[in-house]
Amino acid sequence: MKRILALGLGGWMLLISGNALAQEKNGKVLTLQQCVETGLNNNLDVLQAGLRMETGKINWNQARLNMLPDLNASAGSGINQGRSIDPFTNSYINQQVNYSSYGASSGVTLFRGLSMQNAVKQNALAYEASKMDWQQVKDNITINIILAYLQVLTNQDLLALAMTQSALSQEQVKRLEIMNADGAIKPSELSDLRGQYANDQLSIIGAKNSLEQSKLSLARLMNIPYDKSTQLEKIDAAAFATRYDITPDSIYSTALEQFAQIKAVDLRQASAYRGIKVARGQLFPTLSFNSNVNSNYSSAARNNIFLGSGEVPTTDYVMINGAPSYVITRQNNFASEKIGYGKQVKNNIFYSFSLNLQIPIFNAWSQRNRIRQAKIDFKNAEYVASTTKTQLQQSIEEAHINMTTASERYKTLLEQVQAFTESFKAAEVRFNAGVGTSIDYLITKNNMDRANSNSIQAKYDYALRTKILDYYQGKQLW
Repeated sequence: MKRILALGLGGWMLLISGNALAQEKNGKVLTLQQCVETGLNNNLDVLQAGLRMETGKINWNQARLNMLPDLNASAGSGINQGRSIDPFTNSYINQQVNYSSYGASSGVTLFRGLSMQNAVKQNALAYEASKMDWQQVKDNITINIILAYLQVLTNQDLLALAMTQSALSQEQVKRLEIMNADGAIKPSELSDLRGQYANDQLSIIGAKNSLEQSKLSLARLMNIPYDKSTQLEKIDAAAFATRYDITPDSIYSTALEQFAQIKAVDLRQASAYRGIKVARGQLFPTLSFNSNVNSNYSSAARNNIFLGSGEVPTTDYVMINGAPSYVITRQNNFASEKIGYGKQVKNNIFYSFSLNLQIPIFNAWSQRNRIRQAKIDFKNAEYVASTTKTQLQQSIEEAHINMTTASERYKTLLEQVQAFTESFKAAEVRFNAGVGTSIDYLITKNNMDRANSNSIQAKYDYALRTKILDYYQGKQLW
């Protein structure tokens, strides 16, 4: 009976240790840090928040690049058939002409009411806010993975406890079967213990289901395939849950400086304020500088080459001594030569430069409405920041109350476990001696089992509550 008693009082702790050793031999044991890191690398919410951060960075970079001059090039080629204008001489011709044109242009905005500079600052703040959003999502996933991890450990301990309870009931059933065969006990006592043993078996089935469900929840957070053989490294929940003497006000003050969500809403508020300046800048005149360079080619372009001059008769004549004498004139001789492609392009280059001032006078009040909308966005950002801080303070107060309650509950349950364990010892001694009834024995056993189960859950619950307070202070969570 001493062996049975030892099993009933402390055997479940040995069973847990044996399970941990078996897990290590399987080589599939995950630590809390591995689970968190896997979740941060695979979780969809974290990945999408990272993409939103990259989008914010692209927008910021583009806002800066918008201040640089632009540079564009153009090229065109075509054929004209029939009467057209020679692009080389601007005269009418009636032939097929192949033509090409080339150009490059560049422009830069010199002044726009500082709208572009404020847009850079606005997008920079939005990018910083997206980084804080990303960090907040990672923190949320981290605390959820810790919760799921502790739930798996809780269910493992509850399963080990259920198996220990079943083993204890089985030992009693075996003992009573021998005594019943000898006619030393009432048959009802054996049937009572058999019913308790069946109830313990049902508890094991339920505990196994809860354990696998919690593993599945953890795998879902980590975004990995569910593997029934996966085991978790045991942790000392008592050491994991440190004593908390920090007041809610102190935690809130730290959270205002460290909590990523608070930084994000403050940055978005500052970004919205810059948005007002961006909209106001659009009311100012825009001064810009532009330049162009162009050239063209025409297949109709030709060049006349001087070959020399000579005397040729004409149809004109003069009368000399009554006889006509034809006039001879000097004529220059030219040869027509097609101008080469490269030579045309080089010779036809021309440049242009311009300084432009655009003054907005009336545009259906569109820009002033943009300013009003920017002010509304800023006011909304103020509301969001204020409400977020209020909700944060309320959440911290609630978390601190829950932590205090969990601590007191855990201490009380430890005392209850000790009290019911002593009661069970006495009831077991009386029952084994044939003095006590099976009813008394089962009542005290169920009380002790329920107290042990509640204390296991309370231990991990208290550990989680302390981690939530660490979470609000931006501390390392594992």
